[in-house]
Amino acid sequence: MQTPSDPRPQEPHPVLPQYYTQADQRREFVRGIFDRTASDYDVTERLFSFGTGSGYRRMALRRAGLDAGMRVLDVAVGTGLVAREAVHVVGAQGFVVGLDPSCGMLRNAPQTASMLLVQGTSEQLPFAGACFDFLSLGFALRHLSELEAVFGEFRRVLKPGGILCVLELTPPEQRWARRLVKLYLRHIAPAASRLVARQPETPRLLRYFWDTIEACVPPQRVLEALHRAGFTDVRRHVEAHLFSEYTARR
Repeated sequence: MQTPSDPRPQEPHPVLPQYYTQADQRREFVRGIFDRTASDYDVTERLFSFGTGSGYRRMALRRAGLDAGMRVLDVAVGTGLVAREAVHVVGAQGFVVGLDPSCGMLRNAPQTASMLLVQGTSEQLPFAGACFDFLSLGFALRHLSELEAVFGEFRRVLKPGGILCVLELTPPEQRWARRLVKLYLRHIAPAASRLVARQPETPRLLRYFWDTIEACVPPQRVLEALHRAGFTDVRRHVEAHLFSEYTARR
């Protein structure tokens, strides 16, 4: 078992054999399933969140310290769900860059004058050091490997004093609540998605969401990895017993 003083990188989750059988297959699997289901992503997200996702994302970004005029990097931008809210917050004087490895997701993200989309990976950000005021990672922590190395990259591209905001779903601690959330996310949401999905793999993607949420590295390990990567003022805020908001400063 790893301890807080263990310098080795933390893995977000183990191999999930129902999706891939070796850890080095994870990246290819994730990119492929997101590419193939990208056109369904926004409509299933609204179904998944009962239409509350947009408002929550904007509040979470503001809570983390996002403000007008900031230059923002949104990693794992997907179809732009977090980035769109960042654009609203930073206003005309700010700017948002969205990065994602999935070309399918990027094709389905909005193209606006206030947001630049770039294909790339979190492990090797294609940006110079100290060029962003704020970096967000929205609900993609569980898809990453080698957290400490990724967090090191995040710190590299942030300006001194820059803010990191990582949003993720964490299973509730109460057993009854965990079972209820699992019932909805693992079974009801995938089944309901068949009513609106155009892509046959969309229900599988939603099941994968819960399986990675359930297997994701525990919050304490995330906080430790942030500290080891050199961040300060590392904190975790929890909303509705389910939404973890990790914030830190370079």
